[in-house]
Amino acid sequence: MAERSTAAVDVADDSGEQSLTAEADQSTADGVAKNRERDTDNDEAQESTGTEGPATTSPPELHSGHKLARRYRLEECVTRLDGFSSWRAVDEKLRRAVGVHVLPADHSRARSVLAAARSSALLGDPRFVQVLDAVEENDLVYVVHEWLPDATELTTLLASGPLEVYDAYQMVSQVSSAMAAAHREGLAHLRLNPTAVLRTSTGQWRIRGLAVNAALRGVSSDTPQRTDTESIGALLYAALTQRWPYESDAYGMSGLPKDIGLIPPDQVRAGVHRGLSELAMRALANDGATASRHESPCTTPEELVKAIGEMPRIRPPEPAFTAPPDYQRTTYQQGSYGRPATPPHATQPTPVPPPPLHSRTGKALKWAVSALLIAALGLGSWQLADALLEQGGTSEDTNKTQTTEGDDSDKPTTPLRPVPVENVREFAPAGPGIQEEDVELAVDGASDTAWITPQYKGYANFGNLPQRKDGSGLILDLGSVKSVSQVNVSLYRSGQTVEVLAADPDSSEPSVLEDFSQRLTALSAVDSDLAVKLKQPVRTRYVLVHITELPQDGSPGVFRGGISEIKVKG
Repeated sequence: MAERSTAAVDVADDSGEQSLTAEADQSTADGVAKNRERDTDNDEAQESTGTEGPATTSPPELHSGHKLARRYRLEECVTRLDGFSSWRAVDEKLRRAVGVHVLPADHSRARSVLAAARSSALLGDPRFVQVLDAVEENDLVYVVHEWLPDATELTTLLASGPLEVYDAYQMVSQVSSAMAAAHREGLAHLRLNPTAVLRTSTGQWRIRGLAVNAALRGVSSDTPQRTDTESIGALLYAALTQRWPYESDAYGMSGLPKDIGLIPPDQVRAGVHRGLSELAMRALANDGATASRHESPCTTPEELVKAIGEMPRIRPPEPAFTAPPDYQRTTYQQGSYGRPATPPHATQPTPVPPPPLHSRTGKALKWAVSALLIAALGLGSWQLADALLEQGGTSEDTNKTQTTEGDDSDKPTTPLRPVPVENVREFAPAGPGIQEEDVELAVDGASDTAWITPQYKGYANFGNLPQRKDGSGLILDLGSVKSVSQVNVSLYRSGQTVEVLAADPDSSEPSVLEDFSQRLTALSAVDSDLAVKLKQPVRTRYVLVHITELPQDGSPGVFRGGISEIKVKG
């Protein structure tokens, strides 16, 4: 029986080994082009880890077309290394591309690989590449993982130059938050390098290789949190400078010059963001390598997340707009279409057109407008007289005003004013947030930015994950109790199941659904815009835009949603 688990994956291509990697950008059974997933080992001296002795077990004899569990058809061997092999395969049951690690059941690391996959399954974090099966069968152990067709690894992104400041900030923020969540569950990566970090087409960063990658290579560490934190610092250093922060070259990047030690990124390359430069040095600080101007070193991903939160937020760059070209009139618009060209140097008198309303067309237009005005006045007078007769209007009734009980149409209305949002946070009562660093994008006044969820597979209710059993959404803190009459929500995608709730006026820091007792809308699937107009204003400090189900994200079985902008008026 195949056992379900979630873990990151990593396909090896160690330097000095003969790789069987071939181009994998081909169409598979599900009709989607797949990219090559690989990993390049760095000099082990650069990693503060220990390794077991090499396994002596020969890799199993497999070939293209071989099927595992009568379901997973092996397509292409990506890597064959140290007793295990990695393949691009097709899940014929679900008609999708997958990746597979295969090693003999008597391999010295087989038990640790299975244990790593099963333990990381408990995390269930979509920021990590998911493992689909971890199986021991017919003298083989194999781990099946998802294949990401839209993801590009950091190594490829850095081949053309350093990342932009905002991209580097997003990368270190998302990777640090993900690793902090993993370490809270007792899981470490230990091989977090540029080939293990991927950026999807939507700009989200995902990590592969959590626990499984280290188990495949027998890597361990006495200080796993420190190891992963220093690796995040190296990733940020490389993203800012396109240089690897050690003397040896690695991952297609040059190392630092020898005998000068670890120098800050803003001394390696001009124009580097000062705050991110210092953050990289705090994460890389080891044996006194941190310069005196830097603050205390960060030794855990949790400390790194806290340091990022204390930095001024880095905004995305403004989109560049190019001015449209000057308007050029064509010869047809100038009235010379079909006329013989004027000989060069010939001067012709330019006829002066008559005033617009004195021409023949202008006079006809004036008569037409006059006739329309007369007809409109006559029709209006007839309708007014007919209305007065129907109401029994007489000379003594015309000055009376009729009012209907409960009709406020004649009452003066006070124009609504925007209610500023003091703070916004993610609604996540059963676990950690999913995109906590992007929540402010939903209240920044820009419709082209958004708080967007990751992709969830199989179920519209956030992947049916236990930590998302109450859905997700955003909680708006208005700073104090205010009167709320209108809430306008622009959604990232139509088809989301949404409701808007408000907490009681005396609530303080509400975090679960029971805290939001005032219902402003019913729970229903809505289009891309949701406008809430209340007959009577409600008094509250906290407003919750609650999402319970997500729409499809381009293909069946894949779901994603989010919020572009929220405005509150009162």
